[in-house]
Order: sequence, then structure tokens, then C-alpha cells
Amino acid sequence: MSELQTRFGRLVAAHRRRVGMTQQQLAEAVDASVYMISKIESGASGTRFAMIERLSSALEIDPAELFTADLPRSALQQSGYGRISRQLLELEPDELEWIGGVIEAALKSRRKS
Repeated sequence: MSELQTRFGRLVAAHRRRVGMTQQQLAEAVDASVYMISKIESGASGTRFAMIERLSSALEIDPAELFTADLPRSALQQSGYGRISRQLLELEPDELEWIGGVIEAALKSRRKS
């Protein structure tokens, strides 16, 4: 079992407890077994990106928060940030480029006002 798996599992468990979910509830929310959630939380099993996305969505966090506790929580907890970042994960590179341009234009316009 790797250090990353152990840290990942501990963070899954911590976020699950923070939102008041049981392993059963989290398992149902991510379409997994309680056994699998238990293995992930104990660090006995790693997981794939699809499961990481489902876990972060169910726990209402940015996926990066499952890998380190050192993220600036205030930024990640801002209303909508986690939802928007999950939406961005689904975009193709050219779509991300376009969205980046839209954001730059919106911020430039906002600064002028």
C-alpha cells in the first residue's frame, strides 16, 4: 500500500465524516459497495479517475482535496468553485481555451467598471 493511497483514503474518510455520511451512504451515492469504500478509506485499494470524480461530487469537494489537506480551503469552498472545476474536467482542450478567453474578457470588463 502506497503513501498516496493511504493519504487519499484518510482524506476520503475525513470528508465523508465532515458531511455526515456513513460508508453505506457514500457507497450508494457513488454506486460502489461498502466493502470498496472501506478498502479505499483504509488505503488498501486505489481507485480510478471516474471513481475519484464520483467521490468528489458526492462529498461536494474539488477532486484535488482528496490528495492533500494543504489546499487553500477558502478558495476551494467558494460557492460554485467545485462545481465549475468538475465541469471543466469534462471539456476538450479547445473548449478549455475558449472558456479561458471568455473568463479573461469577463474579468477585463469587470475591472474597467
